[in-house]
Amino acid sequence: MIKAAILGATGYAGAELMRLLSYHPDAEIVYPASHSYAGKKFSDIYPGMRGVCDMILREDDIAKAAEEADVIFLSLPAGLASSLVTPEILSKAVVIDLGADFRLHDKSVYESWYKTEHHSPQLLGEAVYGLPEIHRDSIKGKRLIANPGCYTTCSIMTLYPLVKSNLIKTDGIIIDAKSGTSGAGRSEKLGSLFCEVNESIKAYGVTTHRHTPEIEQELSAAADKDIVLQFTPHLVPMNRGILAVCYARIENGVTEDDVSAAYSIYENEPFVRILDTLPETRFVKGTNLVDISWRLDKRTGNIIALGAIDNLVKGAAGQAVQNMNIAFGLPETEGLVTGAGCPF
Repeated sequence: MIKAAILGATGYAGAELMRLLSYHPDAEIVYPASHSYAGKKFSDIYPGMRGVCDMILREDDIAKAAEEADVIFLSLPAGLASSLVTPEILSKAVVIDLGADFRLHDKSVYESWYKTEHHSPQLLGEAVYGLPEIHRDSIKGKRLIANPGCYTTCSIMTLYPLVKSNLIKTDGIIIDAKSGTSGAGRSEKLGSLFCEVNESIKAYGVTTHRHTPEIEQELSAAADKDIVLQFTPHLVPMNRGILAVCYARIENGVTEDDVSAAYSIYENEPFVRILDTLPETRFVKGTNLVDISWRLDKRTGNIIALGAIDNLVKGAAGQAVQNMNIAFGLPETEGLVTGAGCPF
């Protein structure tokens, strides 16, 4: 059994990790931690887990967690992980960071977008970007895994085949994305209150959203040249889910057969479904699936590629478990095989 620690276990992503790992056949939670709720039962904070996970929450202490666990999941605010993770910690446990501290390769880019100091830049070269469908071979055997962001997972996976196959012009890419309110986290914020969100939709982080450089970094690597794109997120009145609608100009002569061939890169991926119909967030809710579709508009010379995920599963906790499975040599789908519930 893999012994797991979760720091930040009562945030939405951390709680989703607690749920998934409670049912994982080859993992055991040994160190559930929450600074805000230390000493309380997890099921008192999330009553839906009564009888499933009644563990007492401990203080967020990465050193103690490393003594007891094989893998440490960090679900903490930006800036904390880089001050906690050290070579000594990594010598004792695999660290999977659900935050942003080790996703960007360049310290200056991180500090520019996140407006905080990176405390362990010497570890950036040791971290692997944990998007399994693209970096699976690099994840194996790694001690520090940077779990991708939710918007980034959906956007990168939707556009990656087009960029990798040189089917689109890399200047002028636009990503228009919508997320449920759980993406804003569990802490009390005026803009996330029910009355502030219900019956409305709003853009936010226009030109400044922190997931932008992450998307650019990964797509630039795929294209083997620098890509600068436009990313605009929106908040919609639903609990979970992300829909990314991506626009790009096609290269001359690109056909629908070319696009289909490009997306065939995913044909053996257990968590990717390429659809003839258009993706909807309700059909991936609660799952680790990515639904992708596209339409080629010959009239305008554009391609519209669409992706949908559950922001808390494939966009956070589910992908973290997928990374754990790979790192420890387990079947990648272990503990993650489920379809969306019905009704949706």
